Amino acid sequence: MKENVLDVLMYLFENYLYDEDLEVEPDEDSLRTELGAAGFRRAEIDKALSWLEGLVDLQEDLDDQPRHQSIRLFTEPECEKMDTEARGFLLYLEQAGVLDQASREMVIDRVMALDAGEIDLDQLKWVVLMVLFNLPGQEAAFAWMEDLVFNEMAGHLH
Repeated sequence: MKENVLDVLMYLFENYLYDEDLEVEPDEDSLRTELGAAGFRRAEIDKALSWLEGLVDLQEDLDDQPRHQSIRLFTEPECEKMDTEARGFLLYLEQAGVLDQASREMVIDRVMALDAGEIDLDQLKWVVLMVLFNLPGQEAAFAWMEDLVFNEMAGHLH
């Protein structure tokens, strides 16, 4: 049995969201059936679909956010969820132009929405990838992040 929401999200991303050859978008009921058949628990499926709905809501609110330079201080719960390496990676992505302030906040929001303890760097990369995938105009940043995630995965498999 798969154990957490991020596993469900990664499965969905790899099998549905990222599949350009998919001719028909599956409805929520067929997704639930497929995820159940893949071994995911109903509670985790519900949380993952809710997580995705939250991502869509954030995307819709993105245009309303003011653009200004600021320094991001992490809250105590954010520090408990993301270790120094993960927070440093977010800063790196922002400085490299992969994330802007708004997308960084979306990533942090979606990390905090995960029903898990501490998120490691590999899990954070997946969250970044999913956020960028859902943002229009971020194709180059998504491609860069995609290379990073999938090239590292291939390296771990050997």
